[in-house]
Amino acid sequence: MSLLSNRTRAFPLSCLTRLGLLLGGALAATAPAAAQDMARVRQAITQLTAPELHGRGYVQGGEQRAAAYLQGRFRALGLQPLAPEYYQFFTLPVNTFPGRAELRADNQPLQPGLDFIAAPDSGPGNVHGPVYQLDSLVFTQSQARQKLLATPLAKSVLVLTQAQAKRLADLPPAVQAHLATATAQLTLMPGKLTASVAGEQAPRPRLEVRAAAWPASARTVRLRLDARLEPAYRTQNVVGYLPGTARPDSFVVVSAHYDHLGRLGRDTYFPGANDNASGVAMLLELAAYYAQPENRPAYSVAFLAFGAEEAGLVGSRYFVEHPLIPLPAIRVLTNLDLLGTGSEGLTVVNGRVFENQFARLQRLNAVGGYVPSLAARGRAANSDHFPFSERGVPALFFYTRGGITAYHDVLDRPETLPLTAFSAVFGLLRDFLNGAASGK
Repeated sequence: MSLLSNRTRAFPLSCLTRLGLLLGGALAATAPAAAQDMARVRQAITQLTAPELHGRGYVQGGEQRAAAYLQGRFRALGLQPLAPEYYQFFTLPVNTFPGRAELRADNQPLQPGLDFIAAPDSGPGNVHGPVYQLDSLVFTQSQARQKLLATPLAKSVLVLTQAQAKRLADLPPAVQAHLATATAQLTLMPGKLTASVAGEQAPRPRLEVRAAAWPASARTVRLRLDARLEPAYRTQNVVGYLPGTARPDSFVVVSAHYDHLGRLGRDTYFPGANDNASGVAMLLELAAYYAQPENRPAYSVAFLAFGAEEAGLVGSRYFVEHPLIPLPAIRVLTNLDLLGTGSEGLTVVNGRVFENQFARLQRLNAVGGYVPSLAARGRAANSDHFPFSERGVPALFFYTRGGITAYHDVLDRPETLPLTAFSAVFGLLRDFLNGAASGK
């Protein structure tokens, strides 16, 4: 799930395709198991969060390995490709942290991912200098500002609170420019650290540090951060479909993003179990269900695994701008993101926009008793449904509530993901899609 509110080409079999065949080979060797297989769900989530996939980001081909895994699964299930080899390629700028990520306060090491993260647009740096702790009086007293302007910062590390960081834009331009001469900036965060992805790079290192982990008496900082801006990184959506039995030119769509936040240095990666290996696992279970001939509906069912959602819904926006199926032919789109919990129920973004569809979900849930609560939200640009609904496609975004709170951090791991309502949500989605795809 994103924190943010190129033309398709044919390519021959590549190393990514061969990796997809390797990863999907075991599945291709046998007929698909019955849909809604929780052991298979766990296996998919474990595969997508494995260290070898590097957090499904843009370092060491992590997102490409994830795409190859999905390519193999799509092929094994018998999905027909919507693009050559199931890949719809596009490019994006992205800032990455491929090498060192080290921080010491005095001589005390802090742990990457747990005690500090890089701001998404952080630049690289190798810094060793004194701490300059910003005084909040600079926001209210001219005397404090004059004292700051008289203090050289070129070899210092600026340390400030989150509240101060939010007020920097209120300072006079000369004061802002002087603060920018510090060699690095550390922002002390009062709560948990939440990482994200950026498409630009600042000229100096910028870290976010958990305030509870920062020694108040720290006088010096040692910081090493490798950051590399990739101006045109090529990635892909993975797209396939199952043709309908009576009206194959009409579609229902199941979507989920497979990318995540990648790495922070050599030793730390963001697994992304709930966000969004869980949604991808649900997409694959629905694909397994509809791949069985007795479950094939009148309308075609498309399965769209989007890349670069965390970078600002880039993959889904690209698909909408270069659609591989006509957007007016989509009867409904169900976008799956954060489906690994559910003790408090299920939320449907755009449920207040597409009221008829949400009312049908409520009726199905009342009959089937699937989830304890079904809540509707309005319009929100928080996942891959948004580019579609902005173009008039009935698009709903489903996510579960309750349970673990790990999100955009290193604690979003498969071993702690409860999957409390996964089976129930599968049943509700199956019934909803069956009704939408019946052609009646």
